[in-house]
Amino acid sequence: MYTVYGLASCDTVRKAIKWLKEANQSFQFHDFRKDGIDAQKINDWLSQMGVAVLLNKKSATWRGLNEAEQAKAATEQGAIQLMTQHPALIKRPVVEQHEKVIAVGFPAAGFGGV
Repeated sequence: MYTVYGLASCDTVRKAIKWLKEANQSFQFHDFRKDGIDAQKINDWLSQMGVAVLLNKKSATWRGLNEAEQAKAATEQGAIQLMTQHPALIKRPVVEQHEKVIAVGFPAAGFGGV
């Protein structure tokens, strides 16, 4: 079973969910806005992939932060705090299988091994 984390309004998340449905894969969806996201989960993800992969510096949310807020992302703890406060800063979707991240974003070819 897969867990797809993201925002219901995100086109990339919708593509990933559509792909999983068409591939007859079971999954659950975790919406950051509705279900929240905690610092421990973000820390778990960062231990698997790092800030550069997870933090979306191209987002409108990032551009809306002032320089002091953006500077917090220079440390892992600061990045975790920012992503907890502003989940739209997390690249989407984050897809887990057995609590291991298998994808961040949605590759055109879908998720390998499915």
